[in-house]
Amino acid sequence: MTTLLMTGFPGFLGSALLPRLLARRPGSRAVCLVQGQYLETAEERIRGLEITDPQTTGRVELVAGDITVPGLGLSPDVRSSLDAVTEVWHLAAVYDLHVAHELARNVNVGGTANILELCWSLPTPPRLHHVSTCYVSGTFAGEFSEDAIDEGQAFRNHYEATKFTAELLVRQAMNRGLPATVYRPGIVVGDSETGETQKFDGPYFFASFLKRQGPVALVPRLADPDRVRVYLVPRDFVVSAMDELSVIDESVGRTYALADPQAPTAREIVDAFADRLGKRVVWVPTFPGLARAAIDTVPGVSRLLGLPAELVDYFASPTTYSTVNTQRDLAGTGVECPPFSRYVDRLLDFMVDHPEVSSRAMV
Repeated sequence: MTTLLMTGFPGFLGSALLPRLLARRPGSRAVCLVQGQYLETAEERIRGLEITDPQTTGRVELVAGDITVPGLGLSPDVRSSLDAVTEVWHLAAVYDLHVAHELARNVNVGGTANILELCWSLPTPPRLHHVSTCYVSGTFAGEFSEDAIDEGQAFRNHYEATKFTAELLVRQAMNRGLPATVYRPGIVVGDSETGETQKFDGPYFFASFLKRQGPVALVPRLADPDRVRVYLVPRDFVVSAMDELSVIDESVGRTYALADPQAPTAREIVDAFADRLGKRVVWVPTFPGLARAAIDTVPGVSRLLGLPAELVDYFASPTTYSTVNTQRDLAGTGVECPPFSRYVDRLLDFMVDHPEVSSRAMV
């Protein structure tokens, strides 16, 4: 019988992925390692899943723990019960572009190191599924392949740098013989069918920036908007792709960029947002460094614009992403990334209809 250990529940990806994994693995059970402060939320999420996905009923155990603590903060009895784990899904991370270095390192790097330590301590090394990010590429200029990792790139923030280091740890473990797969989502947005999301960050900041302007919206032209591609990807594609790829033998030892192979340009994103919000866009030439500095240092600018300084970099990124592994191994499954134009309206409708959703990440 398969026993799954998942970190990152009840987060945005984990909440949608867990029932799919259980459905594909009849007779399996899941143990979710949850921070104490999120146990109540996790319990509520499980109750909801038992209604929407009855196959999860009685098959999920919640365990209080902390990936930043050696031994994951588990009691000896709980730790010994994990000896039956055959698959580990490591989703927990700080997904925040302006996260402080110490927190990012403790969670993203230290947490991954502790999960790897658990894997090696089990009687039989489990199958590890590690969720990384396309943005381990940092400031790399050109096409970043799925097999690439250390290309001498610089990093724009502590999130990128620590996710890069975490992936290096996983790849080192793979070289030592740990059966593992690395998944690199792009910028994850809401569900392509419902628009549902748990937080409004990333491109949602830009939509908010347009929304708060008048009929004519001034948009900073940070780079050529027809050349810069922004790798948005809806949650349902990411979850479906990981679910499919996780059960094929070929995925062991591989890295997958879960990104749109026809990612929209910066102009296409802005135009789609503006069209849905009833705005006319005027592009204003702006140096990225100057815009970032103004948002970072001039009091009130960030609040006035509704844009974090870190977001500026992603609308002037020189990087594109190869999805060769992903497209090849998903061929014939029916899982493919929907085009941005097909779901952008649903994203914005959900944003307008749910003002109670914030931009705050789980920490």
